[in-house]
Amino acid sequence: MAEFLKLIIIRHAQSTGNVDRRMQGQGDYPLTDLGRTQAQKLAQYLRDAPPTAIYSSPLQRTIDTTEILRQALPTPPPVQLTPELAEYQNGIFQGLTWAEAQAQYPELCHQLETTADWIPVPGAETLREARDRVERLVDYLLLKHRNGDRLWLVSHGWIMQQLIAALLGSNRSWGIEVKNTALFEFWIDQSRWYRNDENRLNTEQWKIIRFNDVTHHP
Repeated sequence: MAEFLKLIIIRHAQSTGNVDRRMQGQGDYPLTDLGRTQAQKLAQYLRDAPPTAIYSSPLQRTIDTTEILRQALPTPPPVQLTPELAEYQNGIFQGLTWAEAQAQYPELCHQLETTADWIPVPGAETLREARDRVERLVDYLLLKHRNGDRLWLVSHGWIMQQLIAALLGSNRSWGIEVKNTALFEFWIDQSRWYRNDENRLNTEQWKIIRFNDVTHHP
């Protein structure tokens, strides 16, 4: 069987911000007790296929998740903190619940509730900026790594949607409900990734192995 570059994309475990229904953005929130259990279950699920490299968002909830995953490995590789994997920078909404945002920014929240169009939020990155940073990361990973490598990318639900769309070569970003510690696994023939011939349409060279997998959940 041909070797592949294997990308395993993982959402962090449950955080205190998740429980409080806060728009966490790039704020730092630790894991809950349930979150730590979720991460431990995922660690057991993944331990028989250890990574050759680990990339993590630099936010606390992902760092905590990554460390629990590493503890289950006999010889874990070092973690490479990667800003491109950080959650969407949501500006003035960071850390607020929706009720708090409505109280502080009623007009903006009303606009957001009454249109499906994207509306800029003060201090937030644009959708294009978020997509651009994950596309840069994909290019970096595919140039740095080769077939036979297995990468863990520990990130966040919203930015994972952009990352998955970039990997799939989609010019749209599709909404996916990503649960805590859900994982996606893509196998890529890195040696053919940048070719522009018929191989781009060859399904033997690009495989989706797991998509939004939460079978390990406690």
